[in-house]
Amino acid sequence: MTIEFLFEPSTRGAPAREGASRLPARAGLGLKPQHFAEILATCPDLGFFEIHAENYLVAGGPFHHYLGRIRERYPLSIHGVGLSIGAEGPLDVGHLDRLAALLDRYQPQSFSEHLAWSTHGGTFFNDLLPLPYDQATLSRVCNHIDQAQEHLQRRMLLENPATYVEFAASELDEAAFITEIVRRTGCGLLLDINNAHVSGVNHRRDPQAYIAALPLAEVGEIHLAGFAEDRDAAGAPLLIDTHGSPVAAAVWDLYAFALERLGPTPTLIERDNNIPPLVVLIAEARCAERWIESVRRDRAEVAA
Repeated sequence: MTIEFLFEPSTRGAPAREGASRLPARAGLGLKPQHFAEILATCPDLGFFEIHAENYLVAGGPFHHYLGRIRERYPLSIHGVGLSIGAEGPLDVGHLDRLAALLDRYQPQSFSEHLAWSTHGGTFFNDLLPLPYDQATLSRVCNHIDQAQEHLQRRMLLENPATYVEFAASELDEAAFITEIVRRTGCGLLLDINNAHVSGVNHRRDPQAYIAALPLAEVGEIHLAGFAEDRDAAGAPLLIDTHGSPVAAAVWDLYAFALERLGPTPTLIERDNNIPPLVVLIAEARCAERWIESVRRDRAEVAA
């Protein structure tokens, strides 16, 4: 029997599962019901699809009907948005049970969640809210990730957040906080390039320096998305992570910077609002694949 990790951890051993495999180092799309029939009819040349776990936590229905057929043809990433890893209260064991059943049913190549909280005192907030980066929060987040990985029997990827406020009580910067989480828990990293850009502009920090400071050896997937532009109360630029527009030029540039350091990496085009025709999203995926292939060729030339 061979047991392997989805992505090899750096220190502590997160639970593995038998026969685990990685997402291909290609571009993929978020799977949307508007596109189910067209995907099955045309079988576009894409690396993988990704779903939001919470849309599939029931036993049956049309979403499962189509996902089962699409999963037969494509690798799958499952992305959670409701586990509330950073919450002060305990994780919802019922939610973990439903996640475990979903993961067992579809055997995805990747599972990820957010560095955020969305529950408090039994109330669920339909948002991914920020955390103070202090020792108490660090301990709590690590304990929750340990619990989730043990319960799900797989290594999870943790996504860096898009934030609009920072806490005066923070004792670590965000990159150092994430690095310590990865070191303590053995989880991997989902590098959201759009989030790095959005937070960089909002907090006036260098997104390239931020990415360079992350534990890049543990990145298992990249996300690319669009944002909206606004102004804060002082009139300074404020970017909002909307997933409702094409990937911006500045995010493509930051993606190229990250790929140069990572090498070819599975990359998702995220679009959750203002969903365009499938052909439009495929064109964005093709753009990401050109960057991936460029890095692959460059590395092959250096090796030769």
